[in-house]
Amino acid sequence: MAPLHPIRNCITFLLPAALLLATPLRAAAPAAAGASAQAVNVTTPTRVDLTRKLLATGSIYAWQEVIIAPEVGGYQVAAVNVDVGSQVRKGQELVRLSSQLLESQVAVARAAVTQAQAGLVNATAALNRGESVVNAGALSRADLDTLRANHISAEANLASAQANLDAAELRLKFTHVLAPDSGVITSRMVTVGQVVQAGTEVLRLLRQNRVEWRAEIPEADMHSVKPGQIVTLTTVEGLSIKGRVRTMAPTVQSNNRTALAYVDLPPGSGARPGMFARGEIAISKASVLMVPVTAVLVQDGYSYVYVLDPNDNSVHRRRVTSGTVQNGQIEIAQGLGEREHVVSAGAVFLTEGQKVSVKSAP
Repeated sequence: MAPLHPIRNCITFLLPAALLLATPLRAAAPAAAGASAQAVNVTTPTRVDLTRKLLATGSIYAWQEVIIAPEVGGYQVAAVNVDVGSQVRKGQELVRLSSQLLESQVAVARAAVTQAQAGLVNATAALNRGESVVNAGALSRADLDTLRANHISAEANLASAQANLDAAELRLKFTHVLAPDSGVITSRMVTVGQVVQAGTEVLRLLRQNRVEWRAEIPEADMHSVKPGQIVTLTTVEGLSIKGRVRTMAPTVQSNNRTALAYVDLPPGSGARPGMFARGEIAISKASVLMVPVTAVLVQDGYSYVYVLDPNDNSVHRRRVTSGTVQNGQIEIAQGLGEREHVVSAGAVFLTEGQKVSVKSAP
């Protein structure tokens, strides 16, 4: 037997192995092509009435806080009828000052008025007598002029005394410090027995229990905020309050480039001056197209969706302009038709022109 050639033996053994390997590869090629059809869910945009909201922060303040002070000074406090948190009505007595000295001054002023009235009666009678006899020559014209001057002086004395009486009675009235309006007492700085001066703060009053939220609005968004817009506040403790924009400040704060929006809050809302709150101002309403947030792919600062071509079940990436996000949906302002089908999830795993298998569609 002829000996086997080494190279021929190697070729003999390699050829069957190569054939065995090539056969499975050719069989797997169609399977790989079929695997590229990824199963996806698609959806169509939904048209909804969207309320656009502007987010802002700010603090709650008293609408108007009145400083209450007596109008007469140097008198002792006789009674304080309210305390912090007391609800008061307009005209209610809040503080009473000692009035004995002023009562005596009123009595003196009344006596002066009575004396002036008596002087006027005498001057009037003397003038009448003089006018009745002057024509008979019993009284000179000079004496008659004197009687008339005395009468005018008596009238002036009475008016002066009456004015002094009115002033004394007014000072006596001022010993009763009254509420200028209805509301709640927020501060008390006086005690019984204390001697207070005119203009010294004794109480503070929150007028009509009204509070307001002062929102800091960025300069660029000032034009969007208008009186009458609805505002939803959320406090730190989770309290939700509805309010309404009353007015917008005409100036911008130079330190932070914001303007203040004044928002009226309803009485009994639970909001207290000094609280911090975040708010959403409903600035406009519009009918817009929305898709699930998962359908939008963000790359390089732009938003994209994959749109399905129903002719060959291929998907194509399209750049869109997105907007407000609400309840798991995102607004598509531009770039998408109302009846087009978009991949609702998993867009990050797709490529341009890829064939897909639609699992579900609207």
